[in-house]
Amino acid sequence: MNEQNRQKPKIQPLNPSARQPEADPSPKPRRKLPRFLVRLAATLVVLAVAVGLVGAVAFRDRLNVDSVKRWFHYRSLIRSDSGRAESFPYGGELTDTFAVLDGDLLVCSRNAISLYSGSGAQYINQSAGMENPVVNTNGSLAVVYDAGGSELYVLGQRSLVWAAEGLESILSARLNKNGQLTVVTQASGYRGTVTVYDASYSPVMRIDLSSAFVMDAALSDDGHTLGILTVGQSDGAFTTSLELYDMTYASGEYKPDFTCRLGGGVVLETRHTAGAVWSLADRGLTVTGHDGRSSGVSWADKHLRRYTLSGDGFAAALLGKFRAGSQAELWVVDSQGQRRILELNEQVMSISAAGRYLAVLTGDRLDIYTDQLELYDTLEGTQGARTVLLMPDGSAILISADSAGFYIP
Repeated sequence: MNEQNRQKPKIQPLNPSARQPEADPSPKPRRKLPRFLVRLAATLVVLAVAVGLVGAVAFRDRLNVDSVKRWFHYRSLIRSDSGRAESFPYGGELTDTFAVLDGDLLVCSRNAISLYSGSGAQYINQSAGMENPVVNTNGSLAVVYDAGGSELYVLGQRSLVWAAEGLESILSARLNKNGQLTVVTQASGYRGTVTVYDASYSPVMRIDLSSAFVMDAALSDDGHTLGILTVGQSDGAFTTSLELYDMTYASGEYKPDFTCRLGGGVVLETRHTAGAVWSLADRGLTVTGHDGRSSGVSWADKHLRRYTLSGDGFAAALLGKFRAGSQAELWVVDSQGQRRILELNEQVMSISAAGRYLAVLTGDRLDIYTDQLELYDTLEGTQGARTVLLMPDGSAILISADSAGFYIP
């Protein structure tokens, strides 16, 4: 028989009576939640969203990036329910010079420079011999110098970075955001000398002026423009001028690109940002752009009691009709000369600005405002505190006659 005529054997199941299960053509319906549970879940979601929106509106100034920064930076600091940490002795007195350096407290006295953490740990104890200590900081670095003396120190990373001794009489020293240093000194045969140092503290530029007395100088945060503040005579009267130099092509004989008249007021503080020079005087505020154009406000009819240029994009001035008294106006002025005014009827001990915040310390209370003069936080019971230092995240340091303490909103 041929192979192709053979039939393939049939495979029989072992159990002829067993049948293969047939597939169910229709899937089983899922069990549905009872309607009342669906409604309850939907109601809870709506309530959660509503509460979140209300909370975001009510606490929009407190629940922000700064609050997160404060939590991470001070999470190891033991605080009371009010947000105050335990105070610590700073080994000085209220006549010392204070500043915030990268979240720590910098204390400069005539014979020492000290740096303390929020818990009171001392990181720097540098001996010094200064008659008039002055501090300027860019946030992460600080320069400490003896006004009229010869000593200068640069600090950062909780240590001494650089020091210079034997300089000619120092009139001012300032750091920009890049860590570049500008120093004004007196020099024989000139009315002032301005020296610019790079971030490694090597001199890269020197200007000797003989036409007017140099009062101050500062390099812009981007390092492209140098501003020099001078005082001279015009028509028999003293006048203040701001000279602007372009650093990108300056070489050899340095000449100003712009000279801007600031009037006859006495400039008390200067700050040079990336795009403008802020000059705060006893008669008003002037903001001068690198194109030589100026804007500002005048308070010549009022007495300037306290001031600060440390805020981001604003200046603050405490003004009164009289030199003393509890009635005063707190002015916040932006770069366009627009101002906001807050009426005060309390004795103000100290004001401070950093980031977008402004702190006002009275005899028994600390109020922290935003740059829009909206109240951000209040701390009661600050009796004994005489100075407040604010940090960019809204935290503050309260300083009394013999101790200091951190406050975290």
